[in-house]
Amino acid sequence: MTEPSPSGTTPVRLIDRLLVRWCAARSKGSALISYPEPRMIGQFARGRQMLAGNFLMAGELITSLERVPFQARTPDAIDALHGFEWLDHLAVVGDPPARALAQSGVLDWIAQYGRGAGPGWVPGLAGRRVIRMIAHALFLMQGCPAQDQAAILHSIALHAAYLSRRAARAAPGLPRIEAHVGQLYTALALEGQSGTVPEVSRLLLVTSRKLIADDGGIAARNPEDLLHIFELLIWAAQALADLNQRPPEDLLALLDRMAGALRVLRHADGGLVRFQGGGRGAEGVLAQALSTHDQLSTTRLGPVGDAAMGYVRLAAGRCTVIADAAPPPIAAAPAQAHASTLAFELTSNRRPLIVSCGDGRAFGPDWHRASRATASHSTLAFEGYSSSRFALRSAVRPELAEGPRHVGVEFRHAPHKRAVALSHDGYLASHGLEHLRYLDLSADGRVLSGADTLVATTRADKARFRDVLARSGGAGIPFALRFHLHPEAESSLDMNGTAVSVVLRSGEIWVFRAEGLEMALAPSVYLEKGRLKPRPSQQIVLSLRAVSDTTQINWSMAKAQETPLALRDLEQADPLAVPNL
Repeated sequence: MTEPSPSGTTPVRLIDRLLVRWCAARSKGSALISYPEPRMIGQFARGRQMLAGNFLMAGELITSLERVPFQARTPDAIDALHGFEWLDHLAVVGDPPARALAQSGVLDWIAQYGRGAGPGWVPGLAGRRVIRMIAHALFLMQGCPAQDQAAILHSIALHAAYLSRRAARAAPGLPRIEAHVGQLYTALALEGQSGTVPEVSRLLLVTSRKLIADDGGIAARNPEDLLHIFELLIWAAQALADLNQRPPEDLLALLDRMAGALRVLRHADGGLVRFQGGGRGAEGVLAQALSTHDQLSTTRLGPVGDAAMGYVRLAAGRCTVIADAAPPPIAAAPAQAHASTLAFELTSNRRPLIVSCGDGRAFGPDWHRASRATASHSTLAFEGYSSSRFALRSAVRPELAEGPRHVGVEFRHAPHKRAVALSHDGYLASHGLEHLRYLDLSADGRVLSGADTLVATTRADKARFRDVLARSGGAGIPFALRFHLHPEAESSLDMNGTAVSVVLRSGEIWVFRAEGLEMALAPSVYLEKGRLKPRPSQQIVLSLRAVSDTTQINWSMAKAQETPLALRDLEQADPLAVPNL
């Protein structure tokens, strides 16, 4: 039995509430015998904003002076508040006002929700919360009255008792990892719990093995979720190592595979590729997690691979191209999956150039639906169609129900280039056509050449194409090639509409051309996690019609000759600027 919850959040089961009340009546406060080093990366600017009364939680701005608010509109903001993510930012500030706000926030939460009330009593969120309570315990306890310290310690013991019974029942994936890592933190930190560490470590390893594939990826194919899981497992391994307990070898081997996958999914600027609902990752998190992994691991890492988790990577010079080269995760994450097959992103040095629009979940259901369509990615789409079909099982959260059955990948590297040939059959049923995409990155990283082809190969496919063509009156089937640009890239049409110049904030100039075709610049959006509103941007659009059973478009994106191979790119965004509030 579950109780109503805000739309999109994980509902709290009645059994969880009853269990918390039962544990609260029987749990006794216990001393902390170890204090793991806080490894969460908070933002000083965010902490200062909270002290000024502005809480930006998962893209929602909540105003609350001298008190941490626990009421929010969006599911992600509710989770961030009840998961105590605000503690990371206040701990970075670290001065007496920040400590006082953190202490009052924790104690207010315990008074209001500590005995089973509110939306925070699901195992994954409870694990996320207690990890931070333990990691920031020294910060919280300093100058805290004895009765308040006792309340915090009792709450940690209550979380330990609750997770010991419910961690294995957390939702599969990231929430279950959060629950088990939270359970491990309590076992390592609380007096009298050390005897449970081997069993808790075993459960964490069993759960992780089921989740992580042989290539180090996850079935949901969300790069940012993979990073969160990697970060949590790194914290667990480091917490064991700090107490002179060697992390299990199988866990270290699992982390080696995940680190290899994340390096494939990392752009030249250090951010993750933004596909299948994932964002770039918080600044510095991936770099710190990989650095900690390298200190723990005994395996010598080889060069960065070409493929992982259904994505392929081309890298040359200081340029990266990462493409979605697998079917969407219809079985693993139908309500979050994007129809982005064969879309790519391009980053030069520290500046994203060609991007995906991103995930619109934080901006409401309409933005979420739109962001998942093929037209919101840098690839080819027929007018009114996505390469995967959405089912209207839910008006709020439509699910991907059908997508490409076969996605072809063939690397064609040579000394002078890094290249890959891709294909998918997502338009066979609707149009009788396959989409082929060839990407060729020059050895110096200055030129990306591409070719997109629509082709009907079999007799049945050609018959299907002719039927669709006939319904168009013979005028051709309209489709478009889209190249979404990062909002900080300034673009302009040149040469009578046959080229587009794109200037990055670093000073680099890139020129887009398509053989014999005119192009247009159209409005686009960049859906960035942590922002209050979508950021306006532009997209290069090639609008065409398929009139025969083979249509090919050749295009290129090249650095202007006067642009050096590398630049001293030191300009950074102001973390206190209004758009980041």
